[in-house]
Amino acid sequence: MKREPNILLEKSDAFSARIIKMYQYLKDYKRESIMSKQVLRSGTSIGANLSESKNAQSTPDYLSKQNIALKEADETLFWLKKLYEGGYLNDKEYNSINQDCTELVKMLVTSVKTLKRKMGITELQN
Repeated sequence: MKREPNILLEKSDAFSARIIKMYQYLKDYKRESIMSKQVLRSGTSIGANLSESKNAQSTPDYLSKQNIALKEADETLFWLKKLYEGGYLNDKEYNSINQDCTELVKMLVTSVKTLKRKMGITELQN
């Protein structure tokens, strides 16, 4: 059975590729290894969790994977900001990758809220 294209999964996959290239750049040219490794972990984890969600055992399991992806995306925003504030990313580099990550966060928030609404879960129940 052919699956419909998943825009969120495709965007997170492309984002992971960007994060990997950014990590290599930061490590090789900026000699930064601590924060860049953190952003590598969180930035690639977004796509990994979304990929896992494709084979979720239940709707709550699917929601859990989506929530983890959202948390990882939020963490990635944090590390990108720290790399920018530390002078490891210039304005253009930061704005571009931060915009992509922010778009993922917005998409994930929408996805999680929609799924919670369909499941009858209020925001306070988490």
